Amino acid sequence: MPKRPLIILGSDHAGFKIKEFIKKELLKKNYPLQDVGTFSLKRVDYPDFAEKVALEVRKDKNRKGILTCGTGIGASIAANKIPGIRAALVSNTKDARLSIEHNNANVLVLGGRPFNKENTRRITNVWLKSAFQGGRHQRRLKKISNLEKKYLGAAEQTKRIQGFQEKRT
Repeated sequence: MPKRPLIILGSDHAGFKIKEFIKKELLKKNYPLQDVGTFSLKRVDYPDFAEKVALEVRKDKNRKGILTCGTGIGASIAANKIPGIRAALVSNTKDARLSIEHNNANVLVLGGRPFNKENTRRITNVWLKSAFQGGRHQRRLKKISNLEKKYLGAAEQTKRIQGFQEKRT
């Protein structure tokens, strides 16, 4: 039987309740967990927790992340800025399965406002039990990896284009 992955959990305040629900469900199934926060309903910024989850997931191939925020949109955008992260915003079991089978997603992203416990349980279970199919999908992942490498050096150019360059004094 393959070793269970370490699950890295993270959320902002809007995803806190769904994260806590998922944590309880995974503990019942004896998954090893690491919670990087947030730890309350106090307002925080989702990019901070998306980064924490993504950086922890990148450390080892036997790690997966589950990330939540209000809609899941912002957290998925932020997590996907980290090279090597394939964060999938999922709202049903079919997408959960395909995010692994076709995309080998290493971070599951869910919206927490509102959330349905049974749907969340099903999505999480399917995502964790699915397996990457490889084949033509491996070729596509290689192309995604090549895009990351190609554009990593473009960060400064992007800052200038978007107007984020600091003013010189």
